[in-house]
Amino acid sequence: MKKRLVQVLGLLGICVLVSCNAGTQRLAKQEAQAKNIILLIGDGMGVAQLSTAYYYGNQTPNFSRFPFIGLHENAPVGAKITDSAAGATAFSIGEKSYNGAIGVDQDTLPKETILEWASKQGKRTGIISTCTITHATPASFYAHVKSRNLHEDIAADFTLSNVDFAAGGGYQYFLNREDGQNLFMELEGKGVITDTTAVSRDLEQGHRYAFLLGATDLPKVQEGRGDFLPQTTEVALDFLSQGDEGFFLMVEGSQIDWGGHDNDADYIINEVLDFDRAVGAALDFAAKDGNTLVIVTADHETGGFSLSAPLIFGQTDYQHVRPTFSTGGHSASLIPVLAYGPGAEEFAGIYQNHEIYGKMMQAFQVSK
Repeated sequence: MKKRLVQVLGLLGICVLVSCNAGTQRLAKQEAQAKNIILLIGDGMGVAQLSTAYYYGNQTPNFSRFPFIGLHENAPVGAKITDSAAGATAFSIGEKSYNGAIGVDQDTLPKETILEWASKQGKRTGIISTCTITHATPASFYAHVKSRNLHEDIAADFTLSNVDFAAGGGYQYFLNREDGQNLFMELEGKGVITDTTAVSRDLEQGHRYAFLLGATDLPKVQEGRGDFLPQTTEVALDFLSQGDEGFFLMVEGSQIDWGGHDNDADYIINEVLDFDRAVGAALDFAAKDGNTLVIVTADHETGGFSLSAPLIFGQTDYQHVRPTFSTGGHSASLIPVLAYGPGAEEFAGIYQNHEIYGKMMQAFQVSK
């Protein structure tokens, strides 16, 4: 009888221990809540583009600092290969849509984006891009139009948004419009401070800012864009983090994609290295803050880019790397996802691109 009692008590102890461990794991998962999310999108950046940072940079890339890595499948509605609009819209609304869609579902119905949701929750929001802020990727987080080509309609939607910090190009769609409207006046009437000359570091709380530094897109890194992307990321993080409720920031390295379309390896390499510096700024902030989830991904791969072993006099040369391309368009490749911070473990594995939205919302501890 005594032996049986000892066995029962031992079994109960094991059950209590297992239950406690399970409870601790659930509690830890509940506590893995992100106050802030930084989503960095290297437009057109597949695994090979990302890999250039390892072969052509002069230091270990910031990509190496991520503990969790996944892959996303990115086919849109009605096609096998996505464009930037459908890709970014999948991230922003949590649904797949058609190529060209900006913040709308496959029936062209507007859907609330994660940026808009965050703003309604009192979180501060930001958009940074090295192209026009009316371009497909940034537009998909604040606008709702049926076609990515409707830049003036997208600019009009920007005036209706509550984006706290925006930086990129595209002021012609606000000033030199076919309808004759001056959307800068509308923005300034809503308390948005606009600037077409430079991104200021001296930002006042209580204001919103739109820095549109080019009539259309910003220059290439090779053409003198300088430190715009990493420095503006730092400025935005300093500004947005002053709020008590947290923030959502989307940063796009836009022109990796354009290097792919041009089949220009040097263009890609310079843009990837520049993007990696912005990634570093985000990670540095997150490491100090402790409540920030950082995600790096891309909407699609561009160029069918590869780092190949060249043929030298008919022999494969494994001592050197030669960039090659298979297309001037996009490819159907799976795309890397890198994550750091609260909820980062959810981004490991292989999943559909629109699931990134749900994973971000889960990190914000929201059931939708």
